[in-house]
Amino acid sequence: MSHGEVMQKKPQGMSGIVLIVTQGDLVWYNRVMETTRSQLRHSTHQKFCKIKFRRGRTKPTVSPDYIVGLTDGEGCFYVLVRPPYNRNGGALVQLSFFIKVREEDRGMLEKVKDTLECGAVYFQHEMRANHTQCYRYTVNSHRDIIGKIIPFFRVHPLQSKSKKKSFQIFYRIADLVNKGKHHRKEGIGLIKQLKSKMNKTVGLA
Repeated sequence: MSHGEVMQKKPQGMSGIVLIVTQGDLVWYNRVMETTRSQLRHSTHQKFCKIKFRRGRTKPTVSPDYIVGLTDGEGCFYVLVRPPYNRNGGALVQLSFFIKVREEDRGMLEKVKDTLECGAVYFQHEMRANHTQCYRYTVNSHRDIIGKIIPFFRVHPLQSKSKKKSFQIFYRIADLVNKGKHHRKEGIGLIKQLKSKMNKTVGLA
């Protein structure tokens, strides 16, 4: 069929109706369909990008210096040695890091948690008289202590002498545990000896 030639077709079930389509009509129809498909692809891409942007929203965090200062004042590195003891005299060793603040300051602990990407924030009911209710940020996971907490404070050292010393001992104990030394009596003895030197503060007169 040459350009401009008329094509006639009589559809089934449409008695008395003649559909007339020219070559020009077919070219125009193809262009319209191609434009429509392009617009649909562009629209879908925009929607996908918007969804990705919303999912990529980050949580509030704090600076490393802020965490160092807060830990110097309100943080603690703690080691717990407890039964059951095995036949070689070894025992369980729990490594913990926590920061405790007043109830109204819970938000800062949430930011610390989001920055360090580990641990949890818990409410700590205070039973002592004249003491306010508190929240505690705690990291108990051995993997997080070894993989996140210790590396963080090695890169961002503590400033107070007492807290720095406690961390250095904590790091040494964690290394012993990581090497499996706590499975034997000699290792537990060394860990207990080191533990006794942690968190020693002298009160001011």
